[in-house]
Amino acid sequence: MTVFFVGAGPGAADLLTLRAARVLAAAPVCVYAGALVPEEVLAHCPPGAELVDSQHLTLDEIEAVLARAHAREQDVARLHSGDPSLYSAVTEQAQRLRARGIPYEIVPGVPAYAAAAATIGRELTVPGVAQTVVLTRHARQATAMPAGEELDGLAAHGATLVLHLATQALDELAPRLAHHYGADCPAVVVARASWPDERVLTGTLATIARQVAQAGVRRTATILVGPALAGADADGACASHLYSAARERP
Repeated sequence: MTVFFVGAGPGAADLLTLRAARVLAAAPVCVYAGALVPEEVLAHCPPGAELVDSQHLTLDEIEAVLARAHAREQDVARLHSGDPSLYSAVTEQAQRLRARGIPYEIVPGVPAYAAAAATIGRELTVPGVAQTVVLTRHARQATAMPAGEELDGLAAHGATLVLHLATQALDELAPRLAHHYGADCPAVVVARASWPDERVLTGTLATIARQVAQAGVRRTATILVGPALAGADADGACASHLYSAARERP
């Protein structure tokens, strides 16, 4: 018996990895977050599978579900939206499993920020503009951020910034980010990336908070900020050395 922490991807049922689809098709128990994993993804589960929605469960209750499956010698597909390496709470669940001697594996998935970048047709690392991506979140009504990871300090680098759990605080955050990036810096909000009701708001740090408020977007959204979002039109953008004719090749 194994608990598989499976990256469910950003939402679209065909953005699962082949490995994730195989695990889902074989697992008699699937534990998933109902608010973040659409029913189309659950269609990969076998007929008669036990489906447990974890969105209203505590960590103790989730552990109990996994332990019962272990006692029955049943594999579990523990679905997490996006990729389990980001904001998934896998660490605390895995700790409980190790204490019980229950084996587990992690199956990576397509993260929401990658789906958002694909939606807007942009590379987040443009040569000559940005070669670093900062993934972070806002701490309002969530676990406090560790010391040294304050948003202003991260924004000071000028790298492409990906913000999670921050849509409702954009009116507060956009002016702070503009102090580092400039008010005319591109900013994009992609709500429910890859879902049928996906929404994209494109603007600048001077306009994006107002656009989000007017559109009524409040959650399940990824915020992208940085000059790289201008693509080849960004100041300093250049072609990659990887394909340069001047590059020596074996």
